Amino acid sequence: MSENSSYQQALDYLYSFIDYSMQRNIRMSPERFDLGRVRDLMASLGNPHQAYPLIHVAGTKGKGSVSVLCASALQVSGHRVGLYTQPHLQEYTERIQVNREPISQDDLVILVEELKSYVAAIPNLTTFEIGTALAFWYFACQKVDVAVIEVGLGGRLDATNVVTPNVAVITSLSYDHAEILGDTLEKIATEKAGIIKPGIPVILAPQLEEARRTVLQIAHQHEAPVIEVGRDLLYAPVSHSLKGQSFLIWPASEQELVDAYIESGGVQEWEPTRLSIPLLGYHQVENAATAYAALQALRASGVAVSEDAIRDGFDQAFWPGRFEVFQHPQDGQILVVDSAHNRYSALRLRLALGDYFPGQPVVLVFGVSQDKEIESIFAELLPGVRHVIATKSAHPRAAEPEYLVTLAHHFGRPAKAILPLEAALAEACRIAGGEAIVLAAGSIFLAGGIRQAWLNGKLN
Repeated sequence: MSENSSYQQALDYLYSFIDYSMQRNIRMSPERFDLGRVRDLMASLGNPHQAYPLIHVAGTKGKGSVSVLCASALQVSGHRVGLYTQPHLQEYTERIQVNREPISQDDLVILVEELKSYVAAIPNLTTFEIGTALAFWYFACQKVDVAVIEVGLGGRLDATNVVTPNVAVITSLSYDHAEILGDTLEKIATEKAGIIKPGIPVILAPQLEEARRTVLQIAHQHEAPVIEVGRDLLYAPVSHSLKGQSFLIWPASEQELVDAYIESGGVQEWEPTRLSIPLLGYHQVENAATAYAALQALRASGVAVSEDAIRDGFDQAFWPGRFEVFQHPQDGQILVVDSAHNRYSALRLRLALGDYFPGQPVVLVFGVSQDKEIESIFAELLPGVRHVIATKSAHPRAAEPEYLVTLAHHFGRPAKAILPLEAALAEACRIAGGEAIVLAAGSIFLAGGIRQAWLNGKLN
């Protein structure tokens, strides 16, 4: 049996269990999302998630970026770092990384085989629960010094929530997965804030007031101290280009010093901490500030991470498919790949396009899951779009391109449905003609497919 076939069989085994990410209509409930199953599985494996300190990251948007920034800084500090994120862009192994190296296909096959007997003893485990156990187990086997764990969905009943972290992080909250998490920000925030543990510090990214109030109330109930980014820890952008951006960050207690620094025109000896990131868009400055706060709290818990390591780690961070910019070496055609899939992220994407490509026309390649609020996404994106190419990934929840075309027409935009992804990208480039920006946005699966097509040169 070839290595590839063994790996495919391991994936087939994982996906043979209940996979709520593939289903259209589910509800967040203890009947479906039962942490007891995960706790039993972890106990049978020797509770590997208790073998290392960790940062636990929940949120609607930005949690992957925050996780990657934290992991990068910790690695530069000399730690062996486990990173668990989801979903993946191209390959399942991307979800489980040590020092930013995905688990090898061979190691995944071995772990799946070893896990089977433990899984068989616990009824009703899901694909995500088993994958989470694999990650925790792999990190323990690899003797990581610290791990950064991204929540899959929600928080309160998410499989990752069996951990007791050193730091809990809640990134930007907005409307997404409303059919699962609830149809108000209060309900969504309640689910996300379910990762808060008694006495464990919470880093809270800037929020709309309804979400902020809910998280603070839950943190207070757990006597968990909260550091609010944008209130307790302040930040301000300095510069940005297609190569990255820089910003200043300082505690609120140093505001008078910052005021003096600004009044001096930035020439006095003291200045706030200055950081640079290669991630583009103002929202990534917010994410970086949140990651910085998380690392400060992690250091306070006893995990060594220097300011120099944070600076270098942030500067080296890599997170593909999030406002990632490509330019064709021959004709200069620009492609922007993003994974905006709700109204709030679409707004952030539109603002980023205006920052980096002001006034330039856009041809949009779009595909998204059918359960998303597509009209709301279009309301944010389409005013700046010249033409829409509707397509879809192979994901079973993907919306039909013909339906997307109909919606685009409602917004007065010319649109056509083209499959497969490679053909959609080629047509968008033809229409753009090197003058318009080609923007690929929607689901992470579309972003991954378009990105791979571009890198493989499949533009026809």
